Amino acid sequence: MQHQSPRRVPRAATFLRSAEVAAILQVSPKTVARWAQQGLLPCQRTLGGHRRFPEPAIRELAASLRQEVRAS
Repeated sequence: MQHQSPRRVPRAATFLRSAEVAAILQVSPKTVARWAQQGLLPCQRTLGGHRRFPEPAIRELAASLRQEVRAS
């Protein structure tokens, strides 16, 4: 019997809720909803109509905003 090496399982995309995005960006959930509606934040809708935001994009945005504040 041959031992097989474990397969790498593709990592599922991680999505955040509006409240989580608001906490990361330090704004209100209403602001997050407004930005998403204006197309300023990437999001997907669940079958129930709730917004979900891709975590990598939100974290990248937060990091760039922090760098922008430091540069000023």
